[in-house]
Amino acid sequence: MSEREVKFKDRFLFALNGFPDLMTYQFFLATVFVFYFTVIGIETFTMWIGYIIWGFWNMCNDPLLGYLSDKKKFGKYGKRKFFILIAFIPLCLIMIFLFTVPSGIEIFYFIFIIVLFELVYTLFDVNVKSLFPEMWPTVQERSKTNVILRIVTIFAILAAFMIPSFLIPNIGGVGDQPYYIMSGIIVAVVVALTGFFFVFFGIKEKGETQEQFDSRPRFFTSLKITFKNRNFVVLVFANMFTWFVLNMLTSMYSIYCSYVLGISESSKFLGLGPFLFYGISIVLAFLVAAMVMPLHKKIGHKYGMRKGFMITVIVMAISFIPFLFYGSDNISRFLAIINAGIIGFGISGIMFYFDILMGFVIDEDESKGGVKRSASFYGTNAFIHRFSIILFISSVYLVFQYTAWQTSYEPTGTLDVIIGLQLLLSIFPAIACVLALIFMYFFRLGKKK
Repeated sequence: MSEREVKFKDRFLFALNGFPDLMTYQFFLATVFVFYFTVIGIETFTMWIGYIIWGFWNMCNDPLLGYLSDKKKFGKYGKRKFFILIAFIPLCLIMIFLFTVPSGIEIFYFIFIIVLFELVYTLFDVNVKSLFPEMWPTVQERSKTNVILRIVTIFAILAAFMIPSFLIPNIGGVGDQPYYIMSGIIVAVVVALTGFFFVFFGIKEKGETQEQFDSRPRFFTSLKITFKNRNFVVLVFANMFTWFVLNMLTSMYSIYCSYVLGISESSKFLGLGPFLFYGISIVLAFLVAAMVMPLHKKIGHKYGMRKGFMITVIVMAISFIPFLFYGSDNISRFLAIINAGIIGFGISGIMFYFDILMGFVIDEDESKGGVKRSASFYGTNAFIHRFSIILFISSVYLVFQYTAWQTSYEPTGTLDVIIGLQLLLSIFPAIACVLALIFMYFFRLGKKK
């Protein structure tokens, strides 16, 4: 697309994919662990096993779906749009089914529903992500579109956190299941309405010759080529560690608010209960992320996208350390909210730089192989990315083994529980950011190359 052909409307309609894509995923992260651990009462070890099964499922699911998207096309629906259409409605419905747990089979339903979510979400996400470097072929086009996409996405994520925050009164309330179901219904409706405009008006796939299409390698050959690409491997492992940080923040911060900051229905802060305090803190983080997105664009163009990513993870590592020292006093509660806003700088950078850097990797691969294998790269990225969930649940399981929650959740805020939650929200994210920085040091692909 030339500069004159692309209108703001085209970029905005494409950017609406942020609602069905990351709104659903962040809503999943924000509610599923807390719901099944504290409301349904699934034991700690069983939760860990469920997530491990989910991770092994991803070993096959993500790369295979990426390969199929690159290798199949369906007439006027093309390669990407066909799969997006298949996944769109089921993705909306799963937002409700996440919480409709039949009595007597809670453990099996938990494993079944997170595996089903992963299948449908990946089918949607891989194809949406693959459209980005294909629809916007230059660094300038990607930067301009990415700012709009990320700002829209941030508002989608805000909605994902605020909807349950206003509806769910407690952390671990036994009778709170109807509130979770209502939250899922509202999210499903929002996703359906916004996703409709993206699916039917925001997708413009690039044409491809039959020779280019047929020249794509077979599945295992494609996987081998993908993993032999050093720049791709170090980039996605860096991305995996940053998503470990986001998973920890979105999944555990609500429990941190309740037990470390000591916020409850009987001990509110500025009239805020635990889930609403959590929601407002996360909303502040993403509002700051939206505001500093243009700053990341300037940093990326001035110093390079790689250096911008590295600056992001350094700032993010430092910004998590204070969570080690907060307590249940009002000063700590106030500082925790401010701290959440500071984390927004890192969230913004993670969202901005990765897809542009991935575009560099895909462009380099195309220059060598003659065809764009976007979905193969994004599918493999999704496979590695999901290991952030396994790292997250393994970290939680490891820490909880030394607390009163060793076997299962109990509504108690003993010192061991408080220290464990402080570690999970400070030291673990800081270490993950340092590891992401080390991987990005070995990324050797920039705009000029």
